[in-house]
Amino acid sequence: MFAPPPVIKSEVFARIPDSLRIKSRASTWVKIQRNDCPTDCFLEGPSFDRAGNLYVVDVPWGRIFRITPQGDVAVVAEYDGEPNGLKIHMDGRIFIADYRNGIMLLDPQRGSVTPFLDRAVIERFKGVNDLVFASNGDLYFTDQGLTGLHDPTGRLYRLRADGRLDMLLDNIPSPNGLVLSLNEDSIFVNVTRDNAIWRVPLQPDGTPFKVGAFIRMSGGGGPDGLAIDEKGNLTVAHLGIGAVWLFSALGEPLARIQSCAGPHTTNVAYGGPDRRTLYITESETGQVLMAKLETPGRIMFSHH
Repeated sequence: MFAPPPVIKSEVFARIPDSLRIKSRASTWVKIQRNDCPTDCFLEGPSFDRAGNLYVVDVPWGRIFRITPQGDVAVVAEYDGEPNGLKIHMDGRIFIADYRNGIMLLDPQRGSVTPFLDRAVIERFKGVNDLVFASNGDLYFTDQGLTGLHDPTGRLYRLRADGRLDMLLDNIPSPNGLVLSLNEDSIFVNVTRDNAIWRVPLQPDGTPFKVGAFIRMSGGGGPDGLAIDEKGNLTVAHLGIGAVWLFSALGEPLARIQSCAGPHTTNVAYGGPDRRTLYITESETGQVLMAKLETPGRIMFSHH
């Protein structure tokens, strides 16, 4: 369909040190999601604070790491949960999409994690995955659970700034990473088990319509994390093949950012002083990679 795009090389920015890797504990998440494969950490959810520190989550072991601009790693919090996604609000609050517990709040000073939204009205979530803020403070998040083509019941939610919760879609086969378009009139959602990125246009009243597949992919485990730059280009972490794809705002492939480590490229975030460095969580080796890109990334709330 398209010629192979040019390859951009990555390098290691930081590695979870051996002293912080879990060796002797059991995890239900690892047993089911990783087929009991030894997993001393599993990184996702990269987000930068105003000071330039990078926060990442460790899904099976309920930990939040903070990585300094120099690459030094520290544990900010450890709690009984499965943190999957993380975003920082413009007011400094740190929100976590926790697969087991729902939407949580992290206080980085105290190292405490407390419930924020643990269910939709009365029903529990299937397993929330990732989240993103709109400029008006609305919070969009995916509820993935173990959905897939066999069970296309994954959900997309919007928690309005005034506290109202809207279920926008309930028919997604494994909704994962998500971003808003530049003018915020559409949501892009990585649909992992369908190996696709869906576009969800929003009507003026905020309800979705004319939802369709925007990009179709192949191979690996499917698209996982997602970010957008100031030109509307999408960066898509492709789990299982060790690559992050850069697509234009029209959906055309522009580049392939190649993992210099393992194949489990799970998530992405733009950072650095000019926001032209893409940071990639590589979960197989427990490392964060980085690659230089031309266009600055769009960061909704971290830099206000």
